[in-house]
Amino acid sequence: MTNTSLNPSEIARYARHIILPELGGAGQQKLKAARVLVIGAGGLGAPVLQYLAAAGIGTLGIVDDDVVSLSNLQRQVIHQTADIGQTKVDSAEAAIGALNPHVTVETHAFRLAADNAETLLRQYDLVIDGSDNFDTRYLAADTAAAIGIPLVTGAVGRFDGSLTVLIPYETGKDGEPNPSYRDLFPEKPPAGVVPSCVEAGIIGALTGVIGTLQAMEAIKVIAGIGEPLVGRLLMYDALSAQFSTIRYRRRKTVKAD
Repeated sequence: MTNTSLNPSEIARYARHIILPELGGAGQQKLKAARVLVIGAGGLGAPVLQYLAAAGIGTLGIVDDDVVSLSNLQRQVIHQTADIGQTKVDSAEAAIGALNPHVTVETHAFRLAADNAETLLRQYDLVIDGSDNFDTRYLAADTAAAIGIPLVTGAVGRFDGSLTVLIPYETGKDGEPNPSYRDLFPEKPPAGVVPSCVEAGIIGALTGVIGTLQAMEAIKVIAGIGEPLVGRLLMYDALSAQFSTIRYRRRKTVKAD
């Protein structure tokens, strides 16, 4: 059983958390007990990992099959120039260790795929998707829903970003089932319709905005505080500096006669 008691060094480190009435020592212990898997150690994953490590998440899993390249450094701030050519999971693990030695890091240097997703996700309490492709997003969402663990998913492109929290295996305050990712986006767009960051470009700081919001939502879910973005899609337009939120619900199924 995981020891969630806080030693004097941890109490000092997390003092600004502990004095928050909404979080307190009990909430900090929940963070320490949590096992969180982050999909992707790139633009979104970088701030997610940094802020969750700083917050005292006990175990951070990282799944990514890529290596650090020079073009990553404009936005993937967990990596440094000296890390070029190194696997992203190893680079991120070293950065987390330097930031907070109390965090255990588990590295998975492979691509999330249909044949490994369920086994991997079952090892964690919550998943954060920072991937950059639709195949991984739908796989992560479908798998997390099937095994019953929360998913914080985000996406970015050019100057726009969005995120939501998915807990479709539970019901909301209204007694209705929470919506799933496919209630929001029923099907993947056809290949080539949505350009990748390589094709369209992306402003680096945008990934910091969305990734940090993902970390915040994960902390809320784990600690049981506030109102996570369940059934709500938060969208950010960086050029106009505007946030907007849309609500979405579980789609009604139509029974055949």
